[in-house]
Amino acid sequence: MPNLLDPGAPAARRMLSQCQPEGAKMTMRGAAIARFTSQEALVCAMVLMSVADGPMSDAEVAMMNRMVRDLPAFADFHAGEIETVTDAVAKLLGRTDGLDQAMTMLRDALPMRLRETAYLLACEVCAADGDATQEELQFLQDLRIGLDLDRLIAGAIERAAKARFQVL
Repeated sequence: MPNLLDPGAPAARRMLSQCQPEGAKMTMRGAAIARFTSQEALVCAMVLMSVADGPMSDAEVAMMNRMVRDLPAFADFHAGEIETVTDAVAKLLGRTDGLDQAMTMLRDALPMRLRETAYLLACEVCAADGDATQEELQFLQDLRIGLDLDRLIAGAIERAAKARFQVL
């Protein structure tokens, strides 16, 4: 897997700028994070996408809440836990190898069928606030590679998300 935390990459710089200071202790529900649950990993993918181009927009936060509330993958996951996962992701990104570690945790927590779901959720968040920025598109590519998704599958997911957000 390529080094996703190249400090020269615009997406990495912006993600890091949204984070807590390096050395902050990672916690989720008061315990150190050893790994994500599948649902936490899905939320992590959305959070990473939302900060790829700067601070989370209201539209992105609303989209994440809506998807957690409505999708079967989150049947027993409370929308209030989004903030907990967001804090944990911010702390992860505050580390030197944080983005690489987040990608590894995503891949480890998700079976292949849910990796496609994670990519779809990231695409939905990307589309939530209008046009995709270069930083968001770069992050989607990094996410596709990090999740080991086939290009054709990723392209179909991207096209479906784009079609859902077409306006008249």
